[in-house]
Amino acid sequence: MKRFINFRSVVLSALVLMTGFASAQDNVIDEVVWVVGDEAILKSEVEEARLSALYEGRKIDGDPYCVIPEEIAVQKLYLHQAKLDSIEVPDAEVIQQVDYMTNRWIQMLGSREKMEEYFFEHQNKTPTQIRETLRENAREGLTVQKMQQKLVGDIKVTPSEVRRYFKDLPEDSIPYVPTQVEVQIITLQPKIPVSEVEEVKERLRGYSERVQNGEIDFSTLARLYSEDRGTAVRGGETDFMGKGVMDPSYAAVAFSLQDPTKVSKIVESEYGYHIIQLIEKRGDRVNTRHILLRPKVSDNELIAACARLDSIADDIRSSKFTFDEAASVLSHDKDTRNNHGLMVNTNSSDAMATSKFQMQELPQDIAKVVDKMNVGEVSKAFTLVNEKDGKEVCAVVKLKSRINGHKATISEDYQNLKEIVVAKRRNELLHKWVLEKQKHTYVRINENWKNCEFKYPGWIKD
Repeated sequence: MKRFINFRSVVLSALVLMTGFASAQDNVIDEVVWVVGDEAILKSEVEEARLSALYEGRKIDGDPYCVIPEEIAVQKLYLHQAKLDSIEVPDAEVIQQVDYMTNRWIQMLGSREKMEEYFFEHQNKTPTQIRETLRENAREGLTVQKMQQKLVGDIKVTPSEVRRYFKDLPEDSIPYVPTQVEVQIITLQPKIPVSEVEEVKERLRGYSERVQNGEIDFSTLARLYSEDRGTAVRGGETDFMGKGVMDPSYAAVAFSLQDPTKVSKIVESEYGYHIIQLIEKRGDRVNTRHILLRPKVSDNELIAACARLDSIADDIRSSKFTFDEAASVLSHDKDTRNNHGLMVNTNSSDAMATSKFQMQELPQDIAKVVDKMNVGEVSKAFTLVNEKDGKEVCAVVKLKSRINGHKATISEDYQNLKEIVVAKRRNELLHKWVLEKQKHTYVRINENWKNCEFKYPGWIKD
């Protein structure tokens, strides 16, 4: 064992020298500040995480140069155990998480272009490197979650445990439950003139001909013209995906392609119209390039759709039919139509699908309308951009319920309090696991980074 430790120390010392040399060559100051097992934590890695936390508005409780490297070290413990336990994350989940992370950055910074500027300015990353970074972060984060879930299992708590927890809480520690609302929605997509659809198809046919004639690469056209900005920056490349996460129409054509030099026929999906080029197939997954164009909705058609929705809302108010009936029959929103228009919050803080939203969890255009409504009221028609497919639609909403913010009570907020007790038990189990894992893991911390009050005291061994 001693010989193994000494050998690793030699290797890590070489790594430090190499890191310093490479950094000097690039005139960038960097250093290895922690080593956990065989994994090094660089100063630049800590700095990137600190800036990300700053932009995300995340409050760091303590010195960030103590808190952040410890958080990275704990993550490396989980990742190492996940590797031993052969825990893997499906690509579909990674892609979904990357899209979520990308949208969060866009919302924080205002646009995709500003996001790319931020990463270039602070981390010198190109759009392709940004995507790779997000993909790596997503995969590691999801792997850690799966590892934690395996370690704690399905925690059960009894009603008596929840009541005892609440009874023992000091008055000033009773949790505050933010205002929550339930919202129903009806949407109508404006009619798109046939001439606009034909114009889009003609443009796509033109792109296809230029590629087939060898005039220009498909990827270049995608960067210039595709309206799927998430893939356009990568030349239209979608990454490897299975049929289950693709639009069915897109998947049918993508999996039928055989020749990477050919371009598909025009494909209509819920997102618009595409042409597709095969990159590679691997078993039940396929990697493609595509160019997406969306027919534009005219102002007149948008006004007409909103006028029709206002008429429907008037009929609901006069009790000719109910909101539930109208949503089930008339709404174009397939995600809520079969649920009487009731919106479902899949991004709630408790990670469970629920019909309740905190105001900040609603799409911004809907939240602005709901904020001024009374329970049972039906709004006037308004426009919004569908987050899923980027299409502009008209909508009316009904505020089904509102629970104003309040201090939790056992009678009204049992489920919330139960989740708090479960989370507390979960954190206790994971804390014990980390303390035990520390005992069997090689850790070395740079002398200048040791003067910290760590959450887990076992990092520095005598």
